[in-house]
Amino acid sequence: MRFATFKAMEVLVFRHGLAGDKEKWRAAGRDDAQRPLTPEGRIKTRKAADGLAELVDRLDVIAASPLTRAEQTADALASRFKRAQRMTLDELRPEADPAKAAARVLALRAKRAAVIGHEPHLSALIGVLLGCEDLKLDLKKAGACLVELETPAAGEGKLTWLLTPKQLRALR
Repeated sequence: MRFATFKAMEVLVFRHGLAGDKEKWRAAGRDDAQRPLTPEGRIKTRKAADGLAELVDRLDVIAASPLTRAEQTADALASRFKRAQRMTLDELRPEADPAKAAARVLALRAKRAAVIGHEPHLSALIGVLLGCEDLKLDLKKAGACLVELETPAAGEGKLTWLLTPKQLRALR
């Protein structure tokens, strides 16, 4: 007798798109948390979200860091997955503890949740989900990966795929 493999949760990790120059933004005395996507970043992020929609049929939750560029990236994803619950999580801020972020995401108990944030925080979050604390990924801006968990527990995940923004845009 064969049994279907049950996945308790899938976590789609999506890095925010191309944002304005950090140093110029700071030099102008602006708060980095408010730094938005560039016009090119908005276009490329939307196209990457379109590509994700070719790979993923639905999202239950879209959770983003409260920083403007992550919120704008989440909005691009939400425009493709209109039924997903949209939320902001402080645990996805770049300075947050990745283990606490993982615990918060796993507590959502969604079948498929997307998280949008920043590097190197996202790589560390993925490392916690996979049980590889020292994991170093090069998750590009508007790039994504999918982590499958058969049980909603940190350290139990499996990296299913990791795609660059260029690969995602080519899927649409």
